[in-house]
Amino acid sequence: MSTTWILVANASSAKLFINNGPKKGLNRIKEFDHAASRSKAADLVSDRPGHNQGHGNGRGAYNPPTTPKQHEADQFALELARELDQGRTGNHYQRLILVAAPPFMGLLNKHLNGHIGHLVTDRLEKDYTKATDRELAGHLEGCIYL
Repeated sequence: MSTTWILVANASSAKLFINNGPKKGLNRIKEFDHAASRSKAADLVSDRPGHNQGHGNGRGAYNPPTTPKQHEADQFALELARELDQGRTGNHYQRLILVAAPPFMGLLNKHLNGHIGHLVTDRLEKDYTKATDRELAGHLEGCIYL
């Protein structure tokens, strides 16, 4: 009997479920909340961007490569990837299903190591974080027999 973990996530919250086999249903084992991803960008930085000397008499503003909200979403994806890796090294699951909003799925994939990547059997690029457990089971019936 193989154990399956199902991670349902977006940039600010996630739920981790377990399925222990056919007709065992979904059991929620953990919830994650990343409030900083819901904050306004102005609340995440302490001051305005710096300036740099441009060509000639002009000056330009320095723009970081990522916005503060993107940085927070990336940090949350890293936190979730670490949780999944701890579960893998503890041999808590043999199969993984990822369900995440499309932009966040890319961040998750970036942080998953190869060992976890081999355990991922299905990826659904949908935001089902607000779905009830019963609705989620209905969405997953193509991936897993609950």
